[in-house]
Parts: sequence; structure tokens; C-alpha cells
Amino acid sequence: MNKELVIVLDFGGQYNQLIARRVRECNVYCEVHPYTLGIDKIKEMNPKGIIFTGGPNSVYAEESPRYQKEIFELGIPILGICYGSQLMAYTLGGTVETAPVSEYGKTEVKVDTSSLLFDNVNEKTICWMSHTDYIAKAPEGFRVSATTPVCPVAAMEMPEKKLYATQFHPEVLHTQEGVKMLSNFVYHVCGCSGDWKMSSFVEDTIRSLREKVGDGKVLCALSGGVDSSVAAVLLSKAIGKQLTCVFVDQGLLRKNEGDEVEAVFGPDGPYDLNFIRVNCQDRFYAKLAGVSEPEAKRKIIGEEFIRVFEEEAKKIGAVDFLVQGTIYPDVIESGLGKSAVIKSHHNVGGLPDCVEFKEIIEPLRLLFKDEVRKAGRELGIPEYLVSRQPFPGPGLGIRIVGEVTAEKVRIVQDADFIYREESAKAGIEGLGQYFAALTNMRSVGVMGDERTYDYAVALRAVNTTDFMTAECSEIPFEVLQKVMNRIINEVKGVNRVMYDLTSKPPGTIEFE
Repeated sequence: MNKELVIVLDFGGQYNQLIARRVRECNVYCEVHPYTLGIDKIKEMNPKGIIFTGGPNSVYAEESPRYQKEIFELGIPILGICYGSQLMAYTLGGTVETAPVSEYGKTEVKVDTSSLLFDNVNEKTICWMSHTDYIAKAPEGFRVSATTPVCPVAAMEMPEKKLYATQFHPEVLHTQEGVKMLSNFVYHVCGCSGDWKMSSFVEDTIRSLREKVGDGKVLCALSGGVDSSVAAVLLSKAIGKQLTCVFVDQGLLRKNEGDEVEAVFGPDGPYDLNFIRVNCQDRFYAKLAGVSEPEAKRKIIGEEFIRVFEEEAKKIGAVDFLVQGTIYPDVIESGLGKSAVIKSHHNVGGLPDCVEFKEIIEPLRLLFKDEVRKAGRELGIPEYLVSRQPFPGPGLGIRIVGEVTAEKVRIVQDADFIYREESAKAGIEGLGQYFAALTNMRSVGVMGDERTYDYAVALRAVNTTDFMTAECSEIPFEVLQKVMNRIINEVKGVNRVMYDLTSKPPGTIEFE
């Protein structure tokens, strides 16, 4: 890819992906690599800039991750963050020690606004600190460009060598002007022009896919989720009828979702592709009968999906390429590169090993989730598909506590539809994920002067950015009341509605 590139070298920091996302928000392409990336490889990649992440280690400890001093002599601008700043200082002759006072959380930092890094930043600005060690003395030739009352080197720089460092984290939202600082680094220090645009990514990807596939046949397992939908549309724009999408409707999707997917990708939709919808709800319900343990349900649903896809793939015949909706966080978290050629007996992302593929195609492997959504909008995919919430692979099977039956699926589909509809009507924004789940609890109620003994529905809503931690969302009480009233009145089999306040941890985002 012939684009400007900034490299993030990961020293074990929890915000490695976030740094890359913030740089990309500045329209500059950014990749994350482990700190073990060789210096010859870095030279070959020819980045416009390098960013060192934070990390949990003490830089002066013998086993701590390091990088050879030569990297500072390449003439490539470098920004060290937290551990990365200490690594820069330590390697170049400064002093790093255990701080007399640790800093955690929001901290007022006094910055030198004459620095390129702090151009147009307030002289006193709130930043996010998270450190036990600190730079006690900057290396010779560096000047201190930011301080706090207990941190003498909150930032330092050597502009003539384009070396910059901050003890605080500019990438997190708690640093009020952090994006401005990162933008200053990539534009003022690295000299980037900002050529990472989603429109050009879409155009370039369609062109390269057309060249790669030639006259070959491509198979895509289409779930209707954001990633597989965007991947499918990219391929359809590139190769049209050479693409076959197999959509397995296993009866565990949200209300009307199967029809919505078919309306977009089916024969009456706007895309010129072969679309196969397999309705196999009863088959899945039969396999799940009597099973209540969540992990067992996951395995049954996953395996049965593979079997259905396997059967359809055999009907299609020889296929050259398989589409996989891998996105960039998957690549980063795996820690491993993927080989270009996938042989016939490899298990690719849970898909069957019965079809011989010449190669796997991953058109979204460079993108973060929010960028996938932007690409979807560029491609004209309807907003209700592009902005849909993350949905677990096993679907509603793990939002039903206990045994899965057709009746329980109907209940949770209807309750969830009401919940999402009323939340949208109320204009609630910023919800990371919200849904209705069906508990396995039944209790006595009274409706129309008659005794009932029906199920309880649990409403869940969380705010999260990384899906590793989450806090309960504070949905207005009047909205919850309206949702409760509608569910009780409209969804047969429910006489109680509860709101789940549990954070993650100790709970999970899902309700299984």
C-alpha cells in the first residue's frame, strides 16, 4: 500500500490500538508492530514517524523490553509515550527512577507552547498520567517541554533530531487536547500530508481485488454483520457474479434480521452477486434441545453452522478464494501474521476444511471497527446495517438462559425489538451495546385479574470503548418504564422486566 505510514512499536501498553486509531483519525495511516520488529524492516517500511507505546515494566530492570540505540539515529521522528518516553531517556543517557510520588489519573500539566508538539495547546492542560517511574533527568541535548508539580519531565524533546516524549498519554480521551498533540506530531514533526482517506481506501481496494481475483470464483459466509457485509459489498463491486454469498439463517437472529439481510444482498437488492439463503431454524433448534450450558450451546451452534456451510459449499463446487472478515484488531491481538496462501485442510476462522481454496481474501484487515463502518457508508450500505451493534456469533442462543426453543426465541426477539425501537425513538446516544435477554426465571404475576406464571426479561445496556471493560448505561427511567410497559403488554409469555446494572468485570457484556 503506497501510503504515508506511522509505526506504533508496542512495548506492552494497553493503549496500543488506541494510539493507532487516534493517528488514523488525523487521516494518517498507522500500523501497530511488536517492539521486536527489526531495524532493517523499519528502514524497508520507510515510515514518516514512529511512536513508542507505554508498558508495565521499569526500563532499568534487566528483563524489560528495549530497542537498539540506532533507531534514534535514523532521522525518523519518534514520539515516546509513558514507558516509551522513559525508554528514550534511558537509552540516550538520561536518568529514570522510581518516582517519589506516583501519578494516576487526570493531572494538570504545564506545557511549553513554543514546542511543535504543543502548538495551539493551552499552557495548562489536563492530561492522563499513569506511572510509578519517572524521568528524573532528561538526556543531554534534550529540553524539558512540560512539567507537573511532582513530575519534572512530563515531556521532553530534541527538535533537531525530531525526538519527542511525553510521560502522559495523549491518546486517551481523558487527555483533553491529546488528539491535537498527536496531530501536531504527525503533521508538524513528521511532515505528513494526511492521505489516509476512506474514499481512496475503498477505490484502491476494489481495484486490487479485481486484479487479485481475475476470473476466479469467490465464496463468502455472510452473517449480515458489519464486517462480513462490508467485505461482501467490496467484493461485489469488484467482481460481481463471480462472488457467491451464503447466508445461514439459523433462527437465532434478531427480529426481521434475516429478511433485512436478504433485502440488501438478495436478488432484489442493489448488488450483483449470487446469494444463497439457507433457512435451517428447525435444524438448529433440534440440536439445541435439552442443552442449557452456555459453552455447550456455543459449540453446538458453531459446529452446526460449519456443517451447513460445508453442504452449501459442496453444491457450489470449485472455489478459488474464501472471504474472511478479519479486521485490524484481530490481527493485532493474534500477534501473528497470516500466510498468504491457505491450504485446503486449514480451519479458517471456524469455516469448513472441505473446500480447497487457493487463497483467503481479507479486504478489511487494515481497518478498525469504526473504519469498517465508514467504508460501509462509502459503499452505500444502509445505515441500519452499517451501524448495527456487535452481535455474538451464536446469536440469541446465548441471550436465552437455559434451553433454547422456538418459543423462547420469539419472546426475546420481540422484547429486544421493542427495547431497541424505544431507545431509538428517545434519541439515546453513546450506548456501547444494548439488548434484551431472556432469563430462565418464571414467576407469579397478575394480568387482567388472572394469575400468570411467565418469564422475566432482562434489559442490558453498557458503555464501552474496548469491550474488555464496561459500565452500566444510565438510561432515563421514563424510557425504561415505557419499554417495560410495551414488553409486558405486547410480548406473550413475559410478566416481569428487569434492568441489569452489572459492570464488566465482574459480569460479561453478554447475558449467558
